[in-house]
Amino acid sequence: MIDIKAHINNVALHHTIFDLPFAFMAAFLASNGHPRLWDLFWIALAITSGRAAAMAMDNLADLKYDSQQPRMAYRAMVAGRISKREAKIFIVLCLAIMVASVCQLQPICIYLLPVAAIPCLIYPYLKRVTGWVHLFLGLAIAMAPAGGWVGVTGTISAPLIVLCLAVALWIGAFDAMYGTQDEEFDRSQGLHSLAVSYGAEGAFRIATVLHVICILCFFAVGVMMQLHWFYFVGVGIAAGTLVYQHRIIGPHDFRRLTQRYFMRNGIVSIAIFLCTWISYYI
Repeated sequence: MIDIKAHINNVALHHTIFDLPFAFMAAFLASNGHPRLWDLFWIALAITSGRAAAMAMDNLADLKYDSQQPRMAYRAMVAGRISKREAKIFIVLCLAIMVASVCQLQPICIYLLPVAAIPCLIYPYLKRVTGWVHLFLGLAIAMAPAGGWVGVTGTISAPLIVLCLAVALWIGAFDAMYGTQDEEFDRSQGLHSLAVSYGAEGAFRIATVLHVICILCFFAVGVMMQLHWFYFVGVGIAAGTLVYQHRIIGPHDFRRLTQRYFMRNGIVSIAIFLCTWISYYI
C-alpha cells in the first residue's frame, strides 16, 4: 500500500512556501493584477508537481550520503519507508502531471519546459562538482516565477529576469548558510559547498552580499514596473526578515540553525506576494 504521508515527507511539500508565492506574484505582475483563476490553478499544479519530482530525484541521488547523516534520519527514503522503485514511479507520475499542466497554459510554455527543467535535473549532482551549487538550487526555484509569468503572458521581459535573479539569490544565499553546518561531513565525502570552498565565515559573507543584491533586485522590480507603494512594504518586510536571520546565527554558532530557521525564510516569499496582491486593490 502506498504511504502518502511518506511521499509528502520525502518531497517536503511544505517547502512550496518558497516557490509558489513567487509563481503567483509573477502571474499577478504579468497580468496587471488580474490573472485568471484557471491559469493560477494550472500554474500551481505544474509548480507543485515539478518541484515534487525534482525533490524526489534529489533525495534519490543523495540517498547514500543522507543515510550517513544523523540529521537526515527523519527522511522517508533514509528510514526505508519508500523504496527506490516507489520513488522512481512517483517521479514519473509527477512529471506526467507537470507536463499535462503546462500544456494548459500559454503554448510557448511546453517548448520552454526543457530549458526550465535543466537546473532541476543537474542540481542534485552539482554538489559533487562545485561549491556554488547553492546558486543552481536558487536558479531551479527561480523557474517558479518564470513559469507564472510566461504561463500568463507567453512572453519574457526585463522585470521577469530581475525577479528571477532576486529569487535565485535569495534561495542560494540562505541555502549556503544552512549548509554550513554540514561542512565537515561534506568535506569528508568529497562533496562541495561554499563552506567547503571558503570556510563557514566566507560562506556567510558571500550569503550576506547575495541577500543585499537580492533585496535590491526586488526593489528594482517595483521601480521598473512602477508598482504601488504597498509593494515596497513587502520588500521592507523581506529585508527585515533577512537581517534578523543573519543576526541570530553565525559561522560558529549553529544552535538556531534549525528547520524553524529554514521555514522562517518563507516570510520573504509570503510578504512580497501578499503585498503585491494587495497593492492592486488599494
